[in-house]
Amino acid sequence: MGTTEAPPAPQEAFAERMFGALIATMELACVHIGGRLGLYAALDAGGPQTSGELAARAGVDERYCREWLEQQAVASVLEVDEASTPAARRFRLPEGHREGLLDPDSLRYVGAMARLGMGVLHPLDAMIEAFRTGEGVSYPAFGPDTREGIAAFNRPMFVNQLAQEWLPAVPDLHERLRSAPSRIADIACGQGWSSVSLAAAYPLARVDGFDADAASVAAARELAAARGLGDRVRVFLQDASDEGLDGEYDLVTIFEALHDMAHPVEALRAARRMLAPGGAVVVADERVADRFGAPADEVERLNYGFSVLHCLAVGREDDHAACTGTVIRADTVERYARDAGFAGFEVLPIEHDFWRFYRLTH
Repeated sequence: MGTTEAPPAPQEAFAERMFGALIATMELACVHIGGRLGLYAALDAGGPQTSGELAARAGVDERYCREWLEQQAVASVLEVDEASTPAARRFRLPEGHREGLLDPDSLRYVGAMARLGMGVLHPLDAMIEAFRTGEGVSYPAFGPDTREGIAAFNRPMFVNQLAQEWLPAVPDLHERLRSAPSRIADIACGQGWSSVSLAAAYPLARVDGFDADAASVAAARELAAARGLGDRVRVFLQDASDEGLDGEYDLVTIFEALHDMAHPVEALRAARRMLAPGGAVVVADERVADRFGAPADEVERLNYGFSVLHCLAVGREDDHAACTGTVIRADTVERYARDAGFAGFEVLPIEHDFWRFYRLTH
């Protein structure tokens, strides 16, 4: 009779898991380098290339480029034709990887994962100090990789799903935006992909974006102008909980930002004040479990990771902060909405891997 191999001891299994995590972290960082330096784009433009050819095309050092290419090949990100000498090896981008590495509008785009993953590690020393003091870490302290990584991660969803799937799942609201002139307020709009996607989908709508981060506001304004939507998309540097935030809007949106806000109830109160008669607030935030449980699935693990490394800290900068963290459960959103004065609260029937959607009404 055959024998069944015994599973590894818990200590060994844990060590193997952490070893795998170390390899994955380094490989993600190398993908990040390739994206930042334009190496994938240069490889795609020139076809199979040696390290010298790619270095010349991309404007980088050949020796670094060669080491990166070899790492990418051993990690199965790139393919390589073996040669007698390292300098003669020719590397190419597999067709199956092209979309994930080079198409920022694709729902399969992985470049954003690398940029965001590296970005949240940028202020790690400040994060460790925050653990000791209980202070927050400012959003700008995370640098452009985090800011742009968030925008790049959410961009394909806004471009491909916001007006094609999400809002059509709310038929009365969708029809209102399609059939008559309307106003939309996009709170915490970041670099503006949600705002321009709303304006592009609803030609009769005017969209006002609001964000408290100056660099994000500048990028959103540039994006609106580049997309030819500057006449219908305005972006303001303004905090979501500002009592001066007002207007009369048919739709107010808050996409994946409520959990980051130091004062989410105040932000929702501001959103409520901004509603026109019959208007609605649509909030999208993390699709986490209804209650804590361990161990948990990959989405829960992802959100707790971001909460420890980023979201809890950026939401603790102000006095008396709510300290929500990334793992914002549905009952927390409902409590915030009720405290803000909303009478209507509904979890919308929108299926999504990462987000849960809510409709709030007077």
